Amino acid sequence: MHNLSKIELLSVGFMVFSIFFGAGNLIFPPFLAQNAGTSFPIAMAGFLATGIGLPLLGLIATAKHGGRYTQLIDERVHPVFRAISFGLLYLTIGPLFAVPRTGAVSFEIGIKPFLAVGSASTGELIYTAIFFLVTYWLAANPSMIVDRVGKVLSPLLLLFLCVLFARTYYEPIGRILEPVEEYAVSPFASGFINGYLTMDMLAALPFATLAITAIRQKGLTENADICRACVKACIIAVVLMGMVYVSLAYLGATCPSVLGYSANGGIILSSATYVFFGDTGKIVLAFIIGFACLTTSIGVSSAFASYYQYVFDGRVAYKTLLKLAVFFSFLASNVGLTELIRISVPFLVALYPIFIVLVLVSLFDRQLGCSSIVYRWSIGMTLPFSILDGLQAADIKLAGLQELLTQYLPLYAVNLGWLLPALLGVAIGYVLARR
Repeated sequence: MHNLSKIELLSVGFMVFSIFFGAGNLIFPPFLAQNAGTSFPIAMAGFLATGIGLPLLGLIATAKHGGRYTQLIDERVHPVFRAISFGLLYLTIGPLFAVPRTGAVSFEIGIKPFLAVGSASTGELIYTAIFFLVTYWLAANPSMIVDRVGKVLSPLLLLFLCVLFARTYYEPIGRILEPVEEYAVSPFASGFINGYLTMDMLAALPFATLAITAIRQKGLTENADICRACVKACIIAVVLMGMVYVSLAYLGATCPSVLGYSANGGIILSSATYVFFGDTGKIVLAFIIGFACLTTSIGVSSAFASYYQYVFDGRVAYKTLLKLAVFFSFLASNVGLTELIRISVPFLVALYPIFIVLVLVSLFDRQLGCSSIVYRWSIGMTLPFSILDGLQAADIKLAGLQELLTQYLPLYAVNLGWLLPALLGVAIGYVLARR
C-alpha cells in the first residue's frame, strides 16, 4: 500500500477546494441567508446537502470507479444517453453558464465598484478579456494545475477569506430578521434547491477525474491507493467548503437589518465589505473574488476541453477545445450576472435529479448486482419529472398536469417531485434484475 505525503494530500485537497469554490459558492450562501433570516440554519442544512453532501458522493463515486465514470454509464445505461447527458453537463458547467459566471461575478463584485457609472460596460469587456486570457494560459498545461492552484492560488484565497470572516464574527453588521418569501414556508427544501445553483454536484464528476489525474502524476498506480487518496483529498476540500459556506451565510443573515435586501449575493458581499473595511474592503473583496473565480474557471475549462477531446477521440486537440471554450465564455460573460443566473436555473433543475440518481445508484453498484436494468429503470422514472421540474423553473406552465402532480405527487411543489419516482424505479429495477 502506498500513500501520498501529508503535504501532497493537502495540495490536492486545496486544488479540489479551489476549483469547486467559485462564483456561485460565494454569492448564493449570503443571498440564501439574507432571505432565510432566523431560519438560515435550517435553510443552510438543505443547501449543504446539495452543495456539499451530494458533491462528496459524486467525488467518491468517481474515485470508486477509477475516474472512468463515462465508461461506466456507457455500460450500465447506454452510450447515447451518456453522450447527451454528459454533453449537457459539460456545456452547463463549462462555457454556457458556470465559466462565464466566473468572469461576470468577479467583475460585478471585484472591479465594478472602482469604475465610474458610464464606463461599466467597457470595463467589463476589457476585464473579462484579460480574465479569460489568464484562464487559458494557466489551463493550457493541465499537468501543472495542481501546482498552480493547489499550492499558490488556494492558500491566497483562504487567507483573504479568513480576513473577511474574522471581522464578520467579531462585529456582525446587524441583527438577523424573520424569514421571507419561500424560506418562511419551506426553508430546508428552498435551501436544497438553491444548492443546485452552485453546480457542484454536476462538477464533482469531472473534478474527481482531475484529482485522480493529479494523484497518478504523484506516483500512485494501484486503484485502491488512488481511490483512498482521492477520497481523503476530497474530504479536505468539502470540509473547507462547509466552513466557508456557513461563514458566508452568517454574513448574509446579518445584513438586511442595516443594508436592506439585495438583488443578488454579489451586491451583499460588496456592501458588507465596504461597511467592514471602507474603501480597503473593495480591494480585499476584489482579491477574494478574483482568486475564487479564476481557480474555478481554470479547472472547469480544463475539464471541458479534456472531456470533449475524449469524445472526439483525440481528433481535436486539447488546446483547440480550450480556446473555443474560453472564447465562448468571454462572450457569454458579458450578458450580465443576473441574466446568467436566470437562464441557468431551469437547466440545472432538470439536470440535477438525473445525476443525483446516477451517483447514488453507482455508489451501490455492487450491492445492486452491477445491473444495467436498475440504472435504466431509475433514470427512466426520473427523467420525465426532472424535465417537468425544469419547465416549472422556467415558468413554462402545463396547467392541468402541474396542478394534478402538485396535488398527488409528494414534494412536486418544491421541485422534488422526481424523488419518489426515482426510488420506485430503483426498486422495480432491482426486483427485475434479481429475477
